[in-house]
Amino acid sequence: MVRIEDAVIARLKKGEHTFEVLVDCEKAIEFKQGKDIPISDILAVENIFKDAHKGDVAANLKENFGTEDIDEIAKEIIKEGEIQLTTEYKRKLTEEKREEVAKTIARMGMDPKTKLPIPLNRVKLAMEEARVHIDPFKSTKVQMEEVVNKLRPILPITFEKKKYNVFIPATHAAHVYGVLKKYGKLIKEEWTATGGLRVTLEMPAGLSDEFIDAINKITHGDVEITDATA
Repeated sequence: MVRIEDAVIARLKKGEHTFEVLVDCEKAIEFKQGKDIPISDILAVENIFKDAHKGDVAANLKENFGTEDIDEIAKEIIKEGEIQLTTEYKRKLTEEKREEVAKTIARMGMDPKTKLPIPLNRVKLAMEEARVHIDPFKSTKVQMEEVVNKLRPILPITFEKKKYNVFIPATHAAHVYGVLKKYGKLIKEEWTATGGLRVTLEMPAGLSDEFIDAINKITHGDVEITDATA
């Protein structure tokens, strides 16, 4: 159980009523995201408040939650409500999201002049130079366009697609199939009479080198890959 002085507020509004619990910030977020954590490890105190700052305990629990079980009500407040974040934890979430955005750009984008993937460190430096703002609560997909637009004056980026024809012999086909889908879209696939797999795969151009290296490693080079980009 977290100490009260270290706890933050999780708040849920139901109609005109507000219900609050005092929680461990990080554990509450993890619980909200689906991690199985005992509610006793999350709560600082087993009370439901209408105003946690004032210590005012909430009434009408049965009417609003269908139960007076503190643990069950606390779970609903955490899962359905808003959780106040500490400055430290918000900074941690922001850095994690920044890393995720940078890695996505590095994996999917490429330099339009060299047609080569852009190194991760180069992307990170450009993000710093462009003073890119990252919202820890928005998905990477939602933020990508805005981030890339800010980077382009400093770091030219393109997100072209490439296609590859790939033939994998029967000895490797079954366990390579999932890897193929991880890297791109299977436009065409055919299982041969001998158990081999022949596919046409479309992917972001920036993933090309990583893809080819991964497939060669898994198959020990026993694979045929040809560029099918028009």
